[in-house]
Amino acid sequence: MTEIQRLLTNTIDELNQQEKRDNRPRFSISFIRNHPGLFLGMYAAFLATLIVMLRSETLADSVWLLLVLFILLNGFFFFDVFPRYHYEDIDVLDFRVCYNGEWYNTRFVPSQLIDSILQSPQVAEEQKSQLQKMVATKGELSFYDIYTLTRAS
Repeated sequence: MTEIQRLLTNTIDELNQQEKRDNRPRFSISFIRNHPGLFLGMYAAFLATLIVMLRSETLADSVWLLLVLFILLNGFFFFDVFPRYHYEDIDVLDFRVCYNGEWYNTRFVPSQLIDSILQSPQVAEEQKSQLQKMVATKGELSFYDIYTLTRAS
């Protein structure tokens, strides 16, 4: 593992710890706060379906099934999962992108990481100059930008 990989992995581990990214579901009402119209629409549709089922002679006996399905399927909206970031996921396009997105392109690295790389005696001068050029060009760098430094070596 190169020095840049080590520093990048340490930064990712710190982020996971700070943001409590542990892949565990946590109860949250953020869905209601973020999508109040959708939440109300779901319940309006549920009530409409319930009324139709109660008025129907053939469906009245299976109202319990509607209630169970509604509770189970809507239960997923009340849990948030914060997926862990991994160094190995950078630049990997597979099903994991559906779960945790392309975080490595959208998250900016902390300036401490850039400083650590520039001050490290184990990082080649060529990589340091390339990093300085990237900072001058882009301003803020993503995790993928730093990852590209490790591929060049």
